[in-house]
Order: sequence, then structure tokens, then C-alpha cells
Amino acid sequence: MAAMLQPQIILLKEGTDTSQGKAQLVSNINACTATADVVRTTLGPRGMDKLIHDNKGTVTISNDGATIMKLLDIVHPAAKILVDIAKSQDSEVGDGTTTVVLLAGEFLKEAKPFIEDGVHPQNLIRSYRTACSLALEKVKELAVSIEGKSLEEKKSLLAKCATTTLSSKLIGGEKEFFASMVVNAVIAIGHDDRLNMIGIKKVPGGNMRDSFLVNGVAFKKTFSYAGFEQQPKKFENPKILLLNIELELKSEKENAEIRLSDPSQYQSIVDAEWNIIYDKLDKCVQSGAKVVLSRLAIGDLATQYFADRDIFCAGRVTEEDLQRVAAATGGTVQTSVNNIIDEVLGTCELFEERQVGNERFNIFCGCPSGHTATIVLRGGADQFIEEAERSLHDAIMIVRRAMKNSTVVAGGGAIDMELSRYLRQHARTIAGKSQLFINSYAKALEVIPRQLCDNAGFDATDVLNKLRQKHALQSGEGANYGVDINTGGITDSFANFVWEPAVVKINAINAATEAACLILSVDETVKNPKSESAQGEAAASAMGGRGRGGAFPGRGRGMRRR
Repeated sequence: MAAMLQPQIILLKEGTDTSQGKAQLVSNINACTATADVVRTTLGPRGMDKLIHDNKGTVTISNDGATIMKLLDIVHPAAKILVDIAKSQDSEVGDGTTTVVLLAGEFLKEAKPFIEDGVHPQNLIRSYRTACSLALEKVKELAVSIEGKSLEEKKSLLAKCATTTLSSKLIGGEKEFFASMVVNAVIAIGHDDRLNMIGIKKVPGGNMRDSFLVNGVAFKKTFSYAGFEQQPKKFENPKILLLNIELELKSEKENAEIRLSDPSQYQSIVDAEWNIIYDKLDKCVQSGAKVVLSRLAIGDLATQYFADRDIFCAGRVTEEDLQRVAAATGGTVQTSVNNIIDEVLGTCELFEERQVGNERFNIFCGCPSGHTATIVLRGGADQFIEEAERSLHDAIMIVRRAMKNSTVVAGGGAIDMELSRYLRQHARTIAGKSQLFINSYAKALEVIPRQLCDNAGFDATDVLNKLRQKHALQSGEGANYGVDINTGGITDSFANFVWEPAVVKINAINAATEAACLILSVDETVKNPKSESAQGEAAASAMGGRGRGGAFPGRGRGMRRR
């Protein structure tokens, strides 16, 4: 009787939605599996592309896992974890973003029947972590180093890694052409870690083969005033002056009040303004520079003045391009034209202005510091060039990683099959339930070769059976066998130069396991609808305030004072 009279305890706000227990965990797993299914078909050289149309009307065509995950705008809290691991894989390694999402989804899919049968999630997590560390050790053991080779050999090896990455992209048809371009660009910037030292400029028109690499800096011709046509457009070994000041005639219009007692004094004020600008221009000319670039405007007076003295000038150069010119030519950006010494001037072997498609480009070649490169991309449609840029970004990241961590493993699902075989073998030595869990982890790793077959239109079961048989050979000669995308059979991926840096696989397996363990360890979701509705109201009031001019209708520009 006493138990019946106990008051009900209200812990959370009214309307708070809480769901917990097994059902909640299964629901989270289903959400993650659904997310993985979205990018599943984009894996590998025969992967399909996704066309994403957002609310602003922008159309993106891509098969890059991270790009698709970002644009999907996923709202499910558990599935957002997959978006995060795709982003982290993209920023850390650059490639393998689809792989990491697929693996995480597959680990959870394999865990689902165990959860439904009442296995405690912590047992699964423990086994998955063990399997992950075993797999990573095996990857390091199987990896082959490319260190200690000559530059030419290293170039061809790095090109193989870039080719593997590009083969699954939209520009896969020209992968050899772009792979060598990417390798040359990465070698040009040396050990400089800043990715923005490789510029990618997009010019619509022409075909992919018209793309070219500039060992230096190239940027679009900036807005120019009259007199620009008379300037020379080509110099050999010029000195380059980089400025961050305006070279325009400044008439003091804003809030300037001058009281004159004698009208003849007015002329001296006007003359002073002209003298200031002429003084600046004289100092630029005396520095001996033949190319003057500024981040701010260079006016019509300055343009004409430089043209008369055979000097090339360009104003309103973007900050990024100016920094790259500074890094390449060895110059320093100046904020004043006083005391310009030779040390702050840059130089290069050749400067010229060249027509590319319907754009004009300023190109600096043969730079002494040389820690920069520019790829000028050509192509038909804008979406195509955008996707080509994303593909090149992935390839550049991969080549940089391969240069730093110079170990590679066989691609084409070979490494995944070998890890799967190794883990199955290891599981047999373990007593207890964890044998089943490690077996399921090993089965999940097979998703990569299976998906490669499905996407290419081959019979996945048939190919996987051949691969299992090859990898089970005692001699170990089948360790590098993966899917042959062209014939639908199996082939030695390593001998066919389907390589990827070991760091890509290590990162992908690590991130996918962590994400799967994180989702398995969540057993309750609490959703506070009050805070959600409050956010909605705040957003609505902000929009309303903006639309109606808010509570204080201000005076618009050009309106009369009352």
C-alpha cells in the first residue's frame, strides 16, 4: 500500500523525449547504416556520382565521400558522427572518405544481431578495439617502404599512388596525365606544409588535356585602368615589388574642412595632393622594379605613369595570390614605399601575361624560392571543373602523405581481404564470445572488395570466394590479390600498381572503429523539445525583424532629414 502512495518523481521538463535501451541502440545503428548506404555506390573506379541540389539552387556533382556527407545536411544525432569521421579523414589524409563511412556502417551492421540477441555493448566494444589494434599491426607489417629511391623512381611511385586515387574520380579517364601533374606540383613545394602554396585556377572551356602546371604562380588578370594596354606584358629576370598600399590620387573629400583666407592658397593644397602621389610613384620607379603588384587599387594615373616608364602593374591582387608570389619570388610585401631596398624585391626568370581560354593570366615562372606551383584547370562545364578540383585536392593530399610516410599497401580490396583472413585465423585461438565478435569484425572488412565488385557490375559472391581462396594459401603469395575492375576476376594489385599509402588505411580503420564503438556505447537519447522550439522562435523573430526593418526604422541612404 505504501508503495502505491509514493509520489511520482518528475525529473525532466514536460515534453522531453527520452528513448533508451536496446531499441534506441538498434535505431541508431539503422540510421548509420542508412547513411552509409547513400555513399556506398560511389566507392572505387566504377563508382557512380551523386547530384546534390541544395536550397540555394546550387548543383554539385561529386563522388567524394566527404563532399557528399557535408552537403547531405544530416539531422540524426548518431548519423552525424559518420559525417564527422568523413571530414576528419578528408582533412587528415585527403582520401578514403567513402571507405571510412562504409566500414563504420558495416561494423555496426555486423554488431546489430548481437545487440538484438542481448549481448552487452561493452563486450562488443572490447572485442572491436582488440580487432582494430591487431588489424593496424598487420597493416604496418604488410606495408612496403618506398624510401631510399632516386628522385625519378620516387616520382613514378608517387604517381602510382595518385593514379589509384584519381581512378575513382570523374577525371579517371585522364588519370596518368593528372597524376604526373600532381606529383610535380607536390615536389615543387618541397617540405612546405602549407597546402595553399599549390594554387588551382579554373578556366571554363577547352578540354581536360589543355590543363597545365606552372612551376611558379599564375593568377587571373585583375581589373585595370586605361593605359594598361601600353604596358609591356613580358619581362626576363624582372625585379618584383609587392605592396599593400593604394596608389591612387586621394582627394580629401570625407569630413575635411579647410579655411582659406587667400584663394591662391587653394592651388597649393591641390598641388600637395598631386605631389604626394607622384612622390610615391617615383619611389616605386627608383626601386628598379619592373613588375609592381598591390593588394589595393592602383589608379588610372599610376597605371599611365608606369606604362610611360615600361613597368607592368596590377592592383587588387587577392591576398592569397600575393602571398604565393612573395613565397615564390623571395619578395616581401611592403606597406610603405619609403626606403625600398633590394632585399625586399622578388625576382623570377620569366614574367608574362598569357591568354588562357577567354581569360588573361599573369604568370611567374622559374622562381628562385620555388616553394609554390599553380595548376590551371580546363574543362567543359563548371560543375565538371569543380569536381576535378576536388579530385586533384584528394590526389595532392595523398602524394603529400606518401612523401612523408613513405609506406604503401596494395589497394583494390587486397589489404582488406588479407586483414579479414588474419583476424578470422586469430579468432580461432580465442575462447569465449569474443571469437564471434572478432569474426564479425573480419567479415565487415570484406565490404570494400564486395562493394567494388557491386559497383562495377560483377558477381561479388563469386569474386570474394576466389579472393578468399587465394588469400588462404599457406605460402602467403596471395596476400596482395585484389579485385580486377576491368575483367571481373582477381589480380595481384601490387604488381599492377594499385597502391595506396598505408596511412590512409590505418586512419580509416581507426576512425571507423572509434565511431562504431562510440555509437554502440550510447544507450539513451534525451531530446529537449523546449530548447528546439525556442531556437525556432528566435530564428523566426530575427527573420521577422529583418524583413520589417525591425523596431527602429532607420533613415535610408539618400533620404531627406526630417
